[in-house]
Amino acid sequence: MKLLQDKNVIITGASRGIGMGIAKVFADHGANVAFTYSSSEAPALELEKELKAKGVNAKAYKSNAASFKEAEELVAKVLEDFGGRIDVLINNAGITKDNLLMRMSEADFDAVIDINLKSVFNMTKAVQRTLLKQRSGSIINMSSVVGVKGNAGQTNYAASKAGMIGFTKSVALELGSRNIRCNAIAPGFIETEMTDKLDEKTVQGWRDGIPLKRGGSTEDIANACLFFASDLSGYVTGQVLNVDGGMLT
Repeated sequence: MKLLQDKNVIITGASRGIGMGIAKVFADHGANVAFTYSSSEAPALELEKELKAKGVNAKAYKSNAASFKEAEELVAKVLEDFGGRIDVLINNAGITKDNLLMRMSEADFDAVIDINLKSVFNMTKAVQRTLLKQRSGSIINMSSVVGVKGNAGQTNYAASKAGMIGFTKSVALELGSRNIRCNAIAPGFIETEMTDKLDEKTVQGWRDGIPLKRGGSTEDIANACLFFASDLSGYVTGQVLNVDGGMLT
């Protein structure tokens, strides 16, 4: 059963990691996927080719979600390329610039807030008019367990992800009457190509501290997004789903 057959989806920051995992699962479920990348073009074009091979429309766009102008231009291009409709927006783009507060620069704080949080405002604002006209849509914001509980050395990242949760709940209240839902996902320790570079002993220590005794996969997050994007969650909005193996239990 394809849960997103012929739905048009925008995913920011999808040329690797969690975003790429979401794009692949959504294409498997029949979604047409527009996704953004910010730097290297080759992986993005490779993913575009892979998604098209699944029989769906797919297109990579180089776009900086931290720029409101670029967000508006992206939405306009997607509407033109995907038949004038957008059904799902996944705000996934994000960065980290970790440091203790006493050592954190203003530039590093601002960069994380701009990419992680302001981008959510930019993209949601840019797509809102289309969703309102359709009287339907699902917005999914990629927060983090760090945004729920905080983490030493990540004041900028935690603030951006906590802000995303407040934004999510507010948008759900504003747009619910138009059948537009807005939810957030808070991933825990997810194993990607970035964690593959870490010391195995350190990674195993993290796994041991999780009730399910493993790190999450990008598919675990993609499946949670699939729930929020599809009609399975038709009566769910303003919620934060921790996908963390029980880390915050």
